[in-house]
Amino acid sequence: MLFDLDDTLLNRDRAVDKMFCLVLEKCYEDVEHSVQQQMLKKFKVYDKRDYGYSDKTKVLESFFDDFPPKYRLPGSNIQEFWNKHFPHCFSIDQHTIDIVNNIKRHMKVAIITNGLTVRQKAKIMNTNLNSCFEIVVISEEAGFSKPDKRIFEIALNKLGVQPEEALFVGDDIEKDIGGCQSTNIKGIWFNPYMLENDAEIIPYAEIDSLDRLLSYI
Repeated sequence: MLFDLDDTLLNRDRAVDKMFCLVLEKCYEDVEHSVQQQMLKKFKVYDKRDYGYSDKTKVLESFFDDFPPKYRLPGSNIQEFWNKHFPHCFSIDQHTIDIVNNIKRHMKVAIITNGLTVRQKAKIMNTNLNSCFEIVVISEEAGFSKPDKRIFEIALNKLGVQPEEALFVGDDIEKDIGGCQSTNIKGIWFNPYMLENDAEIIPYAEIDSLDRLLSYI
């Protein structure tokens, strides 16, 4: 069983909330609560626009242009600031760890994630997911990003399994499910918010909770 990382095993939206609080604390002071809510909404817009890109400089520079801070991080320092702090904004529910370890007793497990190696590895270490997964394939290292089928093939080779023997669990219908199914891996769409599928991609299965994965053992 192969897993996506952000928004599947880890709650990225919650981490973005924490990252915003760090930016607020470092660069602003005495901001009214109502204004903070406006700022957070805009912060998430810029983050979502550049989600998946390794360089987050544009996210904060655009945000600072909209909401001029008391202390503005120099553009040359933003990437280092993001890489240092964002991975520490992630936390994981022990229940998720327990589910993965339960699955691991019955089948091989691995992570396939898009992103910058230093950030993705830090997230995995800081949430103790490294204790669950020996095989982690990160797009920057692999040279291919989801939905490119070659990144899935790299993971299959590391696991020593055929595509038909594997399941992939991810939240992105196109990058995760479309990508894995182009390799003949069955895609399980993790859809906790019960979003409507407006793509032409039909997942092998759809779940709203990781607990549901236990029925596929």
